[in-house]
Amino acid sequence: QVQLVESGGGLVQAGGSLSVSCAASGRTFSNYAMGWFRQAPGKEREFVAGINWNGDSTRYAKSVKGRFTISRDNAKNTVYLQMNSLKPEDTAVYYCAARYSDYVWAVVDEYRYWGQGTQVTVSS
Repeated sequence: QVQLVESGGGLVQAGGSLSVSCAASGRTFSNYAMGWFRQAPGKEREFVAGINWNGDSTRYAKSVKGRFTISRDNAKNTVYLQMNSLKPEDTAVYYCAARYSDYVWAVVDEYRYWGQGTQVTVSS
């Protein structure tokens, strides 16, 4: 089992920045690819960004590429999502997820472990 706990969400104005974190426990963190997903009210959960086990491979959704940066610190068992130039359409609950894999999947169903989510609200 892998336990994931997100933190760092909040309210920010459009154009601002916010960083969310996800602390993992339970298994060897460096064996897992990590992903960030988000879900807005009335919408399906969607992929935002992913990172492989050692951080040398990342993937981003087109909607956030160039604005968001995913990173990880295996010594701290933590994955981060730095969000810049935030837009109101980035408002959602942000979830981190883990999969025992080196490949960075961009599909919800490929991830076995999920955090409880953290709310990010961007005001216009």
